[in-house]
Amino acid sequence: MKNKNEILENEEGQQVENSTAENELTDTAAETDLEQEEAPEEELLSAEEKLQMELAEAKDKYLRLYSEFENFRRRNAKERIDLIKTASQDLMSELIPTIDDFERAQLANEKQTEIEAIKEGFKLIHQKLSKTLETKGLKLMKTEKGGDFDPELHEAVTQFPVEDEKLKGKIIDTVEKGYFLGDKVIRFAKVVIGA
Repeated sequence: MKNKNEILENEEGQQVENSTAENELTDTAAETDLEQEEAPEEELLSAEEKLQMELAEAKDKYLRLYSEFENFRRRNAKERIDLIKTASQDLMSELIPTIDDFERAQLANEKQTEIEAIKEGFKLIHQKLSKTLETKGLKLMKTEKGGDFDPELHEAVTQFPVEDEKLKGKIIDTVEKGYFLGDKVIRFAKVVIGA
C-alpha cells in the first residue's frame, strides 16, 4: 500500500505539479495575448503619431514654399515696375544733348537772317537724333512707290484710282513712315494704295 500511496502521492504530486505548470502556462499565454493586444495598439499609436508628424512636416514645407513663392512674386512685381519706370533712362540720357541742340538752334535762329544756315542746323539735329535712335535699335521701314502692300508692315489709309495698271494694289504714296525696334514693328507705315 505504501507503494500505492506513494504512487498516489506521486500522482497527486504530479497532478499538483501539472496543475501548477498548467496555471503557469495559462498565465504566460494570457500575458502574451495582452502584450500582443497592447503591441498592435502601441504600433497603431506610433503609426498614427508618425503620420501626424509627417503631415505636420508636409504642412510646414507647404507653408514655407508658399511664403517663399509669395515673396518671390512680390519682389518680381516690384522689380518689373522699377524696370518699366527706368527702362527708357538710357534713351532719355542720350536724347538730352539733342534737346540742347534744339534749344541752341532756336536761340541762334532768332538772330539768323540766312535761311540756309537754319536749314543746315535742323538737318544736323535730325541726323544726330536719327543716329541716337538707331543705336537703340530703331530702324526706318522702307516703303517705295510701286512696292507691294504688306498688311503686316503697312496700314492702308486710303485708295486712289490710278491709270497705270502696274500700280493697282501697290503703294503709291507714304503718309507716315513705319519703324522697327529690332525685328518688331512698333509703327506701321501709313500708305496710299492704288485702285
